Amino acid sequence: MLFNSLDFAIFLPVVFILYWFVFNGNLRRQNMLVVAASYYFYGSWDYRFLGLIVFSTVVDFVIGNRLRTIERARGRQLLLGLSLAVNLGLLGYFKYWNFFLDSFVEAFRFFGSEISADRLEIILPVGISFYTFQTLSYTIDVYRKRLEPAGSLIDFAAFVSFFPQLVAGPIERASNLLPQFYRKRNFEYAKAVDGMRQILWGLFKKVVIADGCAEYVNLIFDGSSDYPGSVLLIGAVLFAFQIYGDFSGYSDIAIGTSRLFGFNLMRNFAYPYFSRDIAEFWRRWHISLSTWFRDYLYIPLGGSRGGTWMKVRNTFIIFLVSGFWHGANWTFIVWGGLNALLFLPLLLRKRNRSNLEIVAADRLLPTLPDFLRMVATFSLVTLAWVFFRAESIEHAVNYLSGIFSPSLFELPGRSMLKGVAKLVVLISFFQALEWIGRREEFAIARFGLSWWRPLRWAFYFTLILSVLYCSSDQQSFIYFQF
Repeated sequence: MLFNSLDFAIFLPVVFILYWFVFNGNLRRQNMLVVAASYYFYGSWDYRFLGLIVFSTVVDFVIGNRLRTIERARGRQLLLGLSLAVNLGLLGYFKYWNFFLDSFVEAFRFFGSEISADRLEIILPVGISFYTFQTLSYTIDVYRKRLEPAGSLIDFAAFVSFFPQLVAGPIERASNLLPQFYRKRNFEYAKAVDGMRQILWGLFKKVVIADGCAEYVNLIFDGSSDYPGSVLLIGAVLFAFQIYGDFSGYSDIAIGTSRLFGFNLMRNFAYPYFSRDIAEFWRRWHISLSTWFRDYLYIPLGGSRGGTWMKVRNTFIIFLVSGFWHGANWTFIVWGGLNALLFLPLLLRKRNRSNLEIVAADRLLPTLPDFLRMVATFSLVTLAWVFFRAESIEHAVNYLSGIFSPSLFELPGRSMLKGVAKLVVLISFFQALEWIGRREEFAIARFGLSWWRPLRWAFYFTLILSVLYCSSDQQSFIYFQF
């Protein structure tokens, strides 16, 4: 069920009415409704994979409660290992089996031996990377005695399957989301209105910006050998805005929807394209994943406490694992490695935490040095995105070679320029709003609140009409494949 579909437009009000008008005041029934609605939401993709969520939920619930009663280090380690084996085993089988199989065959071929191996027809369960990491955060925190195990299977199942962020995040920490299922929730009108405003902004990002860019991105990347470097550059830039609008749009809809039901999810994006270096970009992009890897992998590996070699090693591990998390393709691993290389100079010069505040926090416009740094950072990120979007490493290399060729200075065709010009106007409008609202959690959080009411509503209706106008061709969210 897509957030930008008629099905969800019917599903959400029905669940909202049941939640607040039928089960209000009964916490257990509200949580049971969340579980039922979440399973229905996920089952609308493919009901066969509901068993995976139920199985993972029961396994980690039982392990969590066993950890409550066992004090011996060896016993606790075995339980944690069992949770890791089950969750990562399922993830590895469904997502990476054929990747490892193909890599194994290619390795033998490289050394002159031919072996045959039949690929398995495995369907990737939507969102498995997200809810797997979410349940792992619970088990690890309980193991570390930083979180009390869940006492109710219903509460824990609601945490694991919470439908707004189930299939594409944010990847919630158990310590943040799980306790919210224990507390009575009261309807807050201002919070709900704020949630609706964030949902609208997320839909605008997805339907108008991301899906608008997708048409040209698909055309250019799929036929990259037929276009000059100028068009390839346009395709790379449009993909940068497509993936940002698509993924951050999903996060906004998820966070806004959660607010309708009285929940607070963590922020997942903080205007990453206004970053002045790669380190700042990664503090602002997919925050829930970046901080997950920081807390559950980078710091346990030693973080930045050791010498230079340890810092470099840990940085590459984090970025390579992050790339591999995104997909079973060498392109994602190369993409992660490129970002590690871009991050490395900042780390070695101890400049990776230079830009902690939002750019031009107390000014209308950035300084010239800050503006140039933003342009340089965006350019590097955009070029790295080519590997993320390409079908293969060869495709990515050929695509980048095409950009950095004499044809970069060829003028694109008239039809291409006409279509892209419309997107440039929309993206400029989008970025202007993001810049104005960059101090807020999402761009239009407070936009126009002091305006004359008819003018403010005219702005909202403009966004609504633009979403409806562009909704004819529903496109899935990019991160559903991860």
